[in-house]
Amino acid sequence: MHTFKLASAQYDIGFFEHWDEFATKLDDWVSRAARQGARLLVFPEYGSMELTSLFGEAVYSDLAKQLHAMQSLLPRWAALHKSLAAQYDVHILASSFPTAQEDGSFVNRANLFGPEGLLGYQDKLIMTRFENEQWHISPGTDIKVIDTTLGRIGIHICYDSEFPMIANHQVTAGADLLLVPSCTDTQAGFHRVRIGCQARALENQCYVVQSPTVGDASWSPAVDANTGRASVYSPVDYGFPANGILAEGENSDPAWVYATVDLGEIARIRNEGQVFNYRDWPKQFDLKAPR
Repeated sequence: MHTFKLASAQYDIGFFEHWDEFATKLDDWVSRAARQGARLLVFPEYGSMELTSLFGEAVYSDLAKQLHAMQSLLPRWAALHKSLAAQYDVHILASSFPTAQEDGSFVNRANLFGPEGLLGYQDKLIMTRFENEQWHISPGTDIKVIDTTLGRIGIHICYDSEFPMIANHQVTAGADLLLVPSCTDTQAGFHRVRIGCQARALENQCYVVQSPTVGDASWSPAVDANTGRASVYSPVDYGFPANGILAEGENSDPAWVYATVDLGEIARIRNEGQVFNYRDWPKQFDLKAPR
C-alpha cells in the first residue's frame, strides 16, 4: 500500500478518577480517526503520563514514584491499544511510555501497534536536560525501523528529530515515513522539533509526521505545560507543497490533523526532483574540513 491517510494527534493531557475514563477517551480518539479513513494514527511523546492521575497526588506529584507506579498499568495499556488497533483495523503509534528495564532504569519507549498486534518499538536515543538531570530517564541504544503493511517506518521521539544521522540511518534502511511524537512546554521547544522535522524531510526527501501534547496539566510535574501543532512534512520539490508542509493544525486545541501520503512519490522525487538531497548525502563526507 503506497497511498493512505494518516492522522496526527494534538493530544491533551487528561485527569482521570478511573481507568475506564482513560479507555473511553482513547477509544473516542481512535474511532474518530478511523471514521475519517485514517490507516495510521500518531500519538505524542509522554501522553501516557496522564495515567499517573489514577494513583493520587502522592504519586503523580513525585517524578520518581510516578515512573514505578505506571509499570503496573503497562500490560493493561498495551492490551487496550492492541484491541483498538484490531477493532478499527488501524496502525497506532501509542503515546510514548516510560518503561522499566531489567537493570532498574527507565527508557522512553514508543510502541507501534497494528491490527495484528505489537509491531515494534523505538526507545528515545538522546535525552533532554530534564530527562537526564531531573527525571533520570535513560537513553536507548538501537536505531530501529519497523515493517508494516503500510511500509517501513522509523520513529524519532522528540529531541531525536534534531540529530540528522538517526534519520539518515532509518531512511537508508528503507523508511520513507518518519514519525515524531513530541512533548514541548514552550514555543521555542516546539519550533526546535518542527525545524528538525522539516530538515529531516528535506535531507532525506521523505515524509515526517509530528504529533505534540497540547494544553495545561498543572497537576503534573512531568507534563505540566504543553505547546505545539500537529504537522505532516514532505520533501520540498515538484508535486509537493512549496513550504514542505503537507498539513498542520490551525491552533493548539486537541484535534486530529489529517493528511494523505503517497510513499511511491518518494522514489519518484529522489530520481526526478529539482535536487537530489538524499542521493547527494554522502558527498559531504568527502569534503575537507577547515584547519
